[in-house]
Amino acid sequence: MTCAVVLGTQWGDEGKGKITDILAGRSDAVVRYQGGNNAGHTIVVGDRTMKLHIIPSGAIHPGKIAVIGDGCVVDPWVLIKELEYLEGLGIPADNVFLSDRAHLIMPYHRLLDGIQESERSGSGKVGTTGRGIGPCYMDRAGRFGIRAGDLAYEDVVRERIDEALRKLGPRADGSGMEADAIASDLRSVQERLAPHIRNTVDMLNGLVKEGKDILLEGAQGQMLDIDRGTYPFVTSSSCTAGNASAGSGIGPRNIDRIYGVVKAYTTRVGEGPFPTELSGEEGEAIRKAGGEFGTTTGRPRRCGWLDLVVVRSSVAWNTIDTLAVTKLDVLDGSDRIEVCTHYMLDGRRVEYFPSHIRDLARCEPVYVEMEGWGHPDWSEGVADRVMDYIRLIEENTHARVGIVSFGPGREQTILR
Repeated sequence: MTCAVVLGTQWGDEGKGKITDILAGRSDAVVRYQGGNNAGHTIVVGDRTMKLHIIPSGAIHPGKIAVIGDGCVVDPWVLIKELEYLEGLGIPADNVFLSDRAHLIMPYHRLLDGIQESERSGSGKVGTTGRGIGPCYMDRAGRFGIRAGDLAYEDVVRERIDEALRKLGPRADGSGMEADAIASDLRSVQERLAPHIRNTVDMLNGLVKEGKDILLEGAQGQMLDIDRGTYPFVTSSSCTAGNASAGSGIGPRNIDRIYGVVKAYTTRVGEGPFPTELSGEEGEAIRKAGGEFGTTTGRPRRCGWLDLVVVRSSVAWNTIDTLAVTKLDVLDGSDRIEVCTHYMLDGRRVEYFPSHIRDLARCEPVYVEMEGWGHPDWSEGVADRVMDYIRLIEENTHARVGIVSFGPGREQTILR
């Protein structure tokens, strides 16, 4: 039995969907353990490109069990659309299961998300996707959220809706938020999702006892983690490997391998400090070559050189043993490539990510400049100058690069 975690080491968008898809081929079950439909995973198989937001990427493999775990927040209307999307592709959705402990995103969460972002001024704007993720996690922490298992009890659901609308108060005026209408919609949701709602903690631990292989899939990336990311410009959940246990219900001692996904350069969406960000033509060239636009929002991503302070910190905080480096082909043809190995802050060397954004904003990245590798023939393996790049990553992060990706397709991958 192997229980492995896949997580992003940067600000998300590292290519976790593809790596999860590859590893899912060897697994019996794939589990999303945190986040919501603010995440987008793109999988390319042959001439088909598939995009999922809440259903685990491994669901496209026939016969695999796909679980949306306890730690997720789920927009049930989005989930229904994704189930229909899979079925429309000819992929059975019978093996997609939603934890009865997962919290549900309600229409008033989406409303409140937009209101809260509009009330933030200037540099205080977080850059939320507006999907209702944060307000749903707030209700979860406030202990009046609606869990998937609550759908079987109409009185519980109605009580929670009434309480949420009462707390929303005048901000709901003119929004069309009506308790009766929301409760009625949820009755239809319950009918559609009932076959998929399970006690997935018992299900997954049963698979562990049977010796099955399980893959735990994270969303976003380490630097968007609520605790260790660029707070407050972060997501509302913990993106760490440690949370894979809490968000799935699988005990931490049963997790025996942790994969970290690294994009060959660095990107982020939304606000917050970004030490290696490139402005002007260089940043735009990477954005165009890499197609750096959000899967969920379509927003252009900010682009910069690879930041090994970020990756080194992620490796240490998550005890990552294997790195997967993606999108190396985007750097094909570059005359020179720069890599940040550390920062300087007030005259001192900084090896690990600062805890406060005020300090991060004052950090000066220190670069190693490398010669570009031209246009290698990837079908012949990893070219020497690409190997120099990979070795630099390994030496600076103390983790082995075990997967090399040079395009979106499954076949555009080298397992080392």
